[in-house]
Amino acid sequence: MLINKPNIVILMADQLTASALKAYGNNVSLTPNIDKLAREGVVFESAYCNSPLCAPSRASLMTGQFISRNAVYDNAAEFHADSPTFCHYLREQGYRTWLSGKMHFCGPDQLHGFDERLTTDIYPADFGWTPDWQHPERRLDWYHNMSSVLEAGECVRTNQLDFDDEALFLARQRLYDAARRPDEQPFLLHLSLTHPHDPFAIPKRYLDRISDAEVDLPQIGAQDVDDDPHSARLRAMYQLEDGLLTDEHIRRARHAYYGALAYVDDCFGEILSTLEETGLAENTVVFVIADHGEMLGERGLWYKMSFFENAVRVPLIVHNPHLFAPRRVAKSVSLVDLLPTFVELASGEDRRASAVAPLDGHSLVPHLRGEPGPDGACVEYLAEGAIGPQVMLRRGPWKYIFAWHEAPQLFNLSDDPHERRNLAADPQYYDIAQVFAEDVASRWDLPQLNQDVLASQQKRLFLTRVAGRDAIPQWDFQPHKPATQRFIRNHQTLDEQEAFARYPRPIKNSVGEQ
Repeated sequence: MLINKPNIVILMADQLTASALKAYGNNVSLTPNIDKLAREGVVFESAYCNSPLCAPSRASLMTGQFISRNAVYDNAAEFHADSPTFCHYLREQGYRTWLSGKMHFCGPDQLHGFDERLTTDIYPADFGWTPDWQHPERRLDWYHNMSSVLEAGECVRTNQLDFDDEALFLARQRLYDAARRPDEQPFLLHLSLTHPHDPFAIPKRYLDRISDAEVDLPQIGAQDVDDDPHSARLRAMYQLEDGLLTDEHIRRARHAYYGALAYVDDCFGEILSTLEETGLAENTVVFVIADHGEMLGERGLWYKMSFFENAVRVPLIVHNPHLFAPRRVAKSVSLVDLLPTFVELASGEDRRASAVAPLDGHSLVPHLRGEPGPDGACVEYLAEGAIGPQVMLRRGPWKYIFAWHEAPQLFNLSDDPHERRNLAADPQYYDIAQVFAEDVASRWDLPQLNQDVLASQQKRLFLTRVAGRDAIPQWDFQPHKPATQRFIRNHQTLDEQEAFARYPRPIKNSVGEQ
């Protein structure tokens, strides 16, 4: 049992595939801060998001539940206020919880248990991005297109830089406040950046860290693998036509992605430095995660929305050398496992059985201690580009993909890490494929889930159509910072305010002392 309740800091990047980091075998990216956390921490080699899309993945992280249970099916599905999150469970353990940056909450509840949100969100909180499975042939104006790749490269400023710079600044300020106010500990701080999410644009100083010649091209092209219906739909959805992209386009987009990752690493480094200089680092467990990955041209695919490794495999690094010895964990885990992990770190015991709502995740604390722990991940996709529910199971060396009314896929990732050979129809692997098929049938009622998703989509599409753009509810979070309590005001003497704001506080000397 832990003696002191540790602080928890979550460093989250958006659309960061594990394969882009040196800790996971990449030889191009430059991320010294993340590399150091990996050397000194616990690296989960086979960690997965639970849905390869922003809002659903983040809802799974926060609730410890699959999206088929919490109903956050897509990027415009309401995250219901009656869903307990890790913030609520940690509040029960005496924690303060703060969010700085993106979480893509849709609906009127914009806190979901956080005591404070330091920023607004970069994405809208309404139903405007609802997909429509009844009309898969329609392309909506909010879908991805290939402009992010075709126009990739250098910039001076973007809205993502505006957003992430603010999120970083306010997160650091919150840590300074926590150091000034020891009664605000223990705490959880979640810094959630939008980089390296597309569009692939980043200032020259980050591009210059890697030369053009160093940037790698995809290892597997579309011509190297058999196509599948979902991949074909995705290419059509984001308007990727044959011959549209040259190697130069692809290299420039990947270069900008690596540059954005260098920016992310710098931001994470600022948080780590702040923890060190305030004396908070020793009793803080740092988690490095992402909401999902990025295909980066592998298999001729971009962005996410797919079950292939680049889209669903994410970094998971846990760092506190005072509590956990450095090690690498080969077992498969996923983001739903983090809620029970946080609760066990806070309480000193596995509280999964006493959770107020069903949890689909399991605590990773045994893995952190080098003990036997869970092995397995479930991933669901219920959003744009699909025509019905799609699910994935990862267990041992195997990955099994089942899509609505489409042929299943089975890969042995130990022998075939690039997922070249679909073994599902191979008689030699019939028994393995059958076990997974039965597992899918026992875990999900896919016809009912299909009806649930369709009904949710139609309600939201109707409400948005009837309301119109001008009448969409104003749910976007508005941070409130009372000016009467900032900097120098008359609620304190000048000496009191200056002494409080200075960290560490100056040592008082007696009159006449030097």
